[in-house]
Formats: sequence, structure tokens, C-alpha cells
Amino acid sequence: MRPFEYVAPTTIDETIALLKGREAARPIAGGTDIVVQMKESRTKFPYPQTVVSLNRVTELQGIDFDASSGLRLGATTGLTEVAGSAVVREHYAALAEGAGVVGSLQTMNMGTIGGNVCNAAPSADTVPPLLIYDAEAVVVGPKGRRTVALDGFFKGPGQTVLGPDELLAELRLPVPAANTGAVYVRHTPRKQMDIAVVGVGVALTLEGGTITRARVALGAVAPTAIRAKAAEAVLEGQPATDETFARAAEAAAAECSPISDVRGSAEFRRHLVKVWVGRLLAQAAERAK
Repeated sequence: MRPFEYVAPTTIDETIALLKGREAARPIAGGTDIVVQMKESRTKFPYPQTVVSLNRVTELQGIDFDASSGLRLGATTGLTEVAGSAVVREHYAALAEGAGVVGSLQTMNMGTIGGNVCNAAPSADTVPPLLIYDAEAVVVGPKGRRTVALDGFFKGPGQTVLGPDELLAELRLPVPAANTGAVYVRHTPRKQMDIAVVGVGVALTLEGGTITRARVALGAVAPTAIRAKAAEAVLEGQPATDETFARAAEAAAAECSPISDVRGSAEFRRHLVKVWVGRLLAQAAERAK
């Protein structure tokens, strides 16, 4: 590991000033990705000359829920805290499921929800759940705050819309409508300490037996995690039946663009998408009831 300067601000304003005022400065929270990359000198960005710790910035921490405005997740909130939160488990079950399978228990204890998002790995386990809940990212920079729909936050593998002097401050999720069920599952060869070959998150809102709102999000089958909008269109306005779910699963498999690598072929990944989307839609419908 090469030498670098370490600074630990206590406010967001101080953090932004440090990111703007130092060359090749990078923020760090849990460090479960960036520290490994620095040790191996394979960072996706210029090697940091300054590492800006976020651990003392209390404005970036915490979970808050309001029945009207929804959920706020501070960017440095730990994955273990997200997975175990009673509020998250009750209202955003798929997010608790995604946060609860990120790496090992040690990784979950160190890693943060903001870090899992900003690392922009196509296989990130919290991103499909965040997408199905229509999450928004609150970004802070020298020009103030701006809000970005998470669906437009990612530009490519390891790339986001964040500028070099900007910071993800928090994630906001609206309150799910009544009679909404959601599920997240990933396929991995091992239960823990593995990366998703395919990740699938689905959410359905039912009125009677009709689907009034549908979200399908896929991980590890495109350069970024994606919303399967063709599959969503197949579902909305249709009865919550196995036939509808099968057609949506076909649509989801058709609109993803997986690659072949050491963890699985493109054909295998498409097959997994089809299988898991069909299964999870049925589970989400049951949860919605």
C-alpha cells in the first residue's frame, strides 16, 4: 500500500471542503472495498493521496422512519443495522434481505449501505431492493444538495453520477402502498462470502387480485443493476396469476444483458433470471396478501 494522508472531519461541510481542496481525495466509511483495492493497487480511480474518513460525521448516520414521508437511511449506516432494523424488516423486507447477505458477518459489521451503493458493483445486494422501493439518493457537494433517483445514479461498473467533490449523504424511500409485498433473493454457489451470480428483487401491490404496481430489479446481469421495465409493464393491470408471472419472467430474461465469466455463462444467468423472477413474483403476491 502506498503512502496517503488520513483526515477525519466531523461535519458534512468540512468533508466537502476536504474533498474539494485535496487532489485525489476519496471518502471512506467501512472500507471493505476501497482498502482491499488500495492494498492491491487496483482502484477504479486515481490512487488516493488523501483518505477522508466519514466515521465521525454523525449527519451521515442513522435510520429514521415516518409514516408519511417514508424511510431515511444515512449513508454510513451499517449493513448489520439495516438488516436488523425492526422498521426496515416491517416495511422494507426485501431491503433487509439484501443487506443481510452482503459478504460475511464481519463485512456486514464494517460495511455501510452508502458504500454498497457507491461502489457501483453490478452485483451489489442492496441495490435491487432499493430500486424496487423507488429509492432516491441525496447528494451533497459544493453547490448544495440534489436528489437523484437511484434508477439514474449508476453510469457503469464502479461509476456513479457523483462528482469528485460530492458525497452520498442519505437514501430516501417512500412508504410502500398498502397490500405491497416484496422479496429479494440472490443465487450464489456459497451461502456467504460470495458474489451474486444473479440477484432479483420484486415488489407487487395488489388491489383485489389485480396488480396495480410492479417493480422488478436485477443484479449481476448488466453493467449496472437495472429495473426490468418490460417485465413491469407485463405485470401492471393484470391478474396476479402464475400465467402472468411466467410472462413477466420471460420478459425479464429477454431484457437483461449478462456476460459469461468464471461464475456463470450468460445463458445460465438468463435462465436464473427467468426462474427466480417467476418464483419471487408468486412470493411477493403472497406477502402482499
